[in-house]
Amino acid sequence: MKPTGSNLDAVRRHNLGRILDLVHREGSLSRSALTRETGLNRSTIAALVAELVSRGLVVEGVPATEGVVGRPSPVVSPSEGTVVLAINPEYDAITVAAVTLGGRVIERVRRGFRTGPSVQRAVTESAALVSELRGRLPSDVRIAGIGVAVPALVRAEDGMVRLAPRLGWVDAPLAELLADVTGLPVLVDNDASLGARAEYHFGAGRGIDDLIYLNGGASGIGGGLILGGRPIRGAGGYAGEFGHTFSTEGGIPLERAVTRDALVDAVAPGADIDDAELERLLRATPHPITATHAEILGRSLGGMINIVNPSRIVLGGFLGIIAACEPELLAARVARYALVPPGEEAEIVRAELGADLLLIGAAEPVIDRLIADPGRMPVRLPGARPAELQR
Repeated sequence: MKPTGSNLDAVRRHNLGRILDLVHREGSLSRSALTRETGLNRSTIAALVAELVSRGLVVEGVPATEGVVGRPSPVVSPSEGTVVLAINPEYDAITVAAVTLGGRVIERVRRGFRTGPSVQRAVTESAALVSELRGRLPSDVRIAGIGVAVPALVRAEDGMVRLAPRLGWVDAPLAELLADVTGLPVLVDNDASLGARAEYHFGAGRGIDDLIYLNGGASGIGGGLILGGRPIRGAGGYAGEFGHTFSTEGGIPLERAVTRDALVDAVAPGADIDDAELERLLRATPHPITATHAEILGRSLGGMINIVNPSRIVLGGFLGIIAACEPELLAARVARYALVPPGEEAEIVRAELGADLLLIGAAEPVIDRLIADPGRMPVRLPGARPAELQR
């Protein structure tokens, strides 16, 4: 049977996506490496890369030639000319960043709060920060969309925020509201689930197919699961809410027993400080609160190991600070509460992506859409105004 135009288009779209996915996950790759990875011939790779370049998704460069025999293969890298605007609303602040393919944060803005914002205020402030951020970016940068990492139970099918306990949001159509004020497509998901994806692809979870990611922020503790190399979301997308498991004899949920507020109050009461400053203060002036939190956290981690049997648990946000301040105590408590066989297989590490983690994660669903169909990004014509994906 002779291939039809639609079949050829589908094959081409698939191959464009394969190349874009490789460059996004692995960073700079030579054309010859792309040929090996995809099994496509050199002329096909050259044509596909040229199209991705024309759409502003990748760039080509000449590699260093010192000591190289023969003609060097051009290197294909993620472009900084196309970005996702990543938003992370928290109880104490909203952060908006520009994230490129390859998981790089190239610009960010932040606005702090004394108390958690309402849904409408979060939308209004986010729109203002988006506008401010766009003013800082080069005029030719193109926006692929907006991704939001929110500390909430988010319905997977449509991004509806069903419940954000610390923020006090219930059934908030956050994606729709943000799309209305920005004119851009918006994808919303749980912050810890997105954080798990970021660490899996770019951080401490690389090469680990069975992991738990735990995020500790001003709004509480959330979790993300990757098992067998695939995100585990549950029936409605709410899996991983480890912060709401009970971890003490008194029946207090983990995220109420182990909190960022308590750590801050121990070393800088009432101060608005970031995690880097919080860790510096806790290390400079050791406080019993870190040991208390490590005891409770270790018990919870032991239970998670017994249930999930991960190869690695990655701790982000203030949970990583606790692990760094009390490594021996945390390890001892985990060993006490985890059964020996799964406990022997579980490694507990700190997240590697730092303050960029949730922003990189927020960009991932938008980038997924680009990888599924790179043609969503229009070809850049000489002298044309920067293009954006519309709703």
